[in-house]
Amino acid sequence: MVDTRTAPYAALLLRLALGIMFLAHGCLKIFVFTPAGTAAFFASVGFASWLAYPVIAFEIIAGVLLVLGVFTRWVAIASAIELFVASTVHFGNGWFFTNPHGGWEYPIFLTVAALVLALIGDGAMALKKSRA
Repeated sequence: MVDTRTAPYAALLLRLALGIMFLAHGCLKIFVFTPAGTAAFFASVGFASWLAYPVIAFEIIAGVLLVLGVFTRWVAIASAIELFVASTVHFGNGWFFTNPHGGWEYPIFLTVAALVLALIGDGAMALKKSRA
C-alpha cells in the first residue's frame, strides 16, 4: 500500500539526492578533472572525447532541474540513459566500485534510482510538474 501522505516527500528526497549528485559530478568534471581532462578520460575508455562537453552540461543542467523540480520525469528518464551509458565503462571491472577503475554497482544503482524517480514523479515542492 502506498502512503499518499509521505510518498511526495520520498520523491522529493530522491529528486534532491539525484540532483545534488549530478551537480557534484558536473562540477567535479569542470573544477577538478577539467573539461579537457574529462574529454581525455572519455577517449581513454572508448567514447568520443567531444562527448565530455555535452555530458558536463547535461549533468549541471539536469542537477539544477532536479533540485528545482522542473520536468522531473523527463529529466529522470534522460538521466537514466546517461547513467546507464556511463555504467558500461565499469561492467568489466566487477561488482564493487572500490575495484580498480570502479565496479558497476554504484552507477547502476543511480540508473535505477533515476528510473524510480521517473516512475513516481516530481514529489513535493516541485516548481513545474511533469506530465507523462
